[in-house]
Amino acid sequence: MLAVIILWHHPGRDHGPVDAGTLGCTNAGDGSVCDAVSGISKALKTSMLPPRHPELLPPPETPGAVDAAVTQANIDTTICRPGYARSARPSYELTGPLKRRMMNAQHPGEPMSAYELDHLIPISLGGAPFDAKDLWLQPRQGQMNAGDKNVLAYVLWRLVCTGQVPLKVAQYDISHDWTRAYQLYATPENIEKYHFRHGASGRE
Repeated sequence: MLAVIILWHHPGRDHGPVDAGTLGCTNAGDGSVCDAVSGISKALKTSMLPPRHPELLPPPETPGAVDAAVTQANIDTTICRPGYARSARPSYELTGPLKRRMMNAQHPGEPMSAYELDHLIPISLGGAPFDAKDLWLQPRQGQMNAGDKNVLAYVLWRLVCTGQVPLKVAQYDISHDWTRAYQLYATPENIEKYHFRHGASGRE
């Protein structure tokens, strides 16, 4: 089943792992935004943030993968277009059996409902829909769970689509350490401003 998903990706798209060098501000095209984001990004390395929690992050074999067909130049007609993520998302006929296999291998005996098959880089931020390097099982309960990451994904989608955060910066931050990205972007002010609700129609 995994092989089927990998074979589905389009020949003209790059599904390689996310790299800090290729997702840097030099490619964003807006110097003022870049300078601001660069300053904010430095905060991720300061002592104000708690230490990394590897148990809350995906395994090393899930570094994240992007769809090269989605670029900063075309976000208005791709990820920021209403309904884009829903139309690009793999069907349950593909993801259901894959999730079962991953559950049997990684969490035998646990209920399927306890985990979400998550795209590390969300499709709504240009994640590769059919690449196994972007898929992992994320707990739905406990500290910093799948619901929290969904909040982050929605806030980042709004920030990208309103020109406040460059696409590649958002992709790098959420794939590098989504828990720290949550603290940076999913502030109470941003959550209230963008009225997050799970499954919002504009993103899906």
